[in-house]
Amino acid sequence: MGDHIMAANSFSFGPLDNAPFGVLATIDAGSAEAAVNAMLGAGAQLRSELNKAGGLMVVRGLDGLRHAPGELVRISRIFGPEVENYHGTLTAARFFHDEVPEVLVLSNMAPCNHPPPPRPDPPLTQDGAFPVQFPQRGNWHTDQSYRRPPPDITLLFGVTNPPRDQGQTLFADCTAALAALDPDTRRKIDGLSGIHAPSWIGRRPEDVRAGMVPKALLAHQQPQRQPLVRVHPVTGLPSLYICEEKQMDHVDGPIEGLETGVDGEGARLLRQLLAHATQPQFVYVHEWQTGDLVIGDNRCLLHAATWYDAEMYPRLMWRTTVMGDPGAEYRGEAKSWIPQDGLAPMHGMEDT
Repeated sequence: MGDHIMAANSFSFGPLDNAPFGVLATIDAGSAEAAVNAMLGAGAQLRSELNKAGGLMVVRGLDGLRHAPGELVRISRIFGPEVENYHGTLTAARFFHDEVPEVLVLSNMAPCNHPPPPRPDPPLTQDGAFPVQFPQRGNWHTDQSYRRPPPDITLLFGVTNPPRDQGQTLFADCTAALAALDPDTRRKIDGLSGIHAPSWIGRRPEDVRAGMVPKALLAHQQPQRQPLVRVHPVTGLPSLYICEEKQMDHVDGPIEGLETGVDGEGARLLRQLLAHATQPQFVYVHEWQTGDLVIGDNRCLLHAATWYDAEMYPRLMWRTTVMGDPGAEYRGEAKSWIPQDGLAPMHGMEDT
């Protein structure tokens, strides 16, 4: 978007600080209801700005949303035809919101008890910088990639945040990363698919190395194949579509057609692609402020949570997921995660 500022309705749009991509949307409204109504009224422009900015938007000025979780669902509908009901998907009950089934809770507080990821080891890069690149920085993923069709857009709202130098969320531009990939690797990955799996079914690298027997799965819980190169249905731009090692199947994959296992050709290629896509020139580091809403396009981004002192600071985030436009690859497909046998989605996984 360059360095200009553009005003429309109650919004101003401009570049994010220290970011190679993305857009900052600042809203000036007197209440949560007014802010939401302004967003609904500017829906077409918000979608356009999100796509022009590479799939990342930070909306600032939504403090009142902290007391109105249902309004987050209304905002989410701007970005797609369906907002996920987490009670009907592969999601453990401890992540459910008490009142709004479309809101996922991410918190170190009970009953969620979701801890932050560990600090990188070492905690800084060799030149003393905040580390973003895999493998020093882990946890890079795209939400629920172990489903077909995978979801479109994730909205994250920071209700209660640790200090700004902790608990950042990182985003990597997989469109730019693919464009910068060396020609030999680009040719190699065309037509290949990754095999994506939930992290709790015994197919992570550490599970395979430990000799764990993979969990028995129902038909709707099986790992799913996704193209390594995915074309965005709106922009038409191709991007890498990959996930951290823990969200890939290291028993039958992680890349279909290549040598399987933790040390096989597929795993080596996955690690190479993760390291490439998370280089600093492709990464935005979001330092949370109260009232921030971050909107990220899973079809062309990776993201990663980072460490914070969970013993010192409470953390509460709300998440919604928007579905409905995954692209031609998935046209006409039924949802892989919907049981056909009358059982609950998480049957056999209730202790996750």
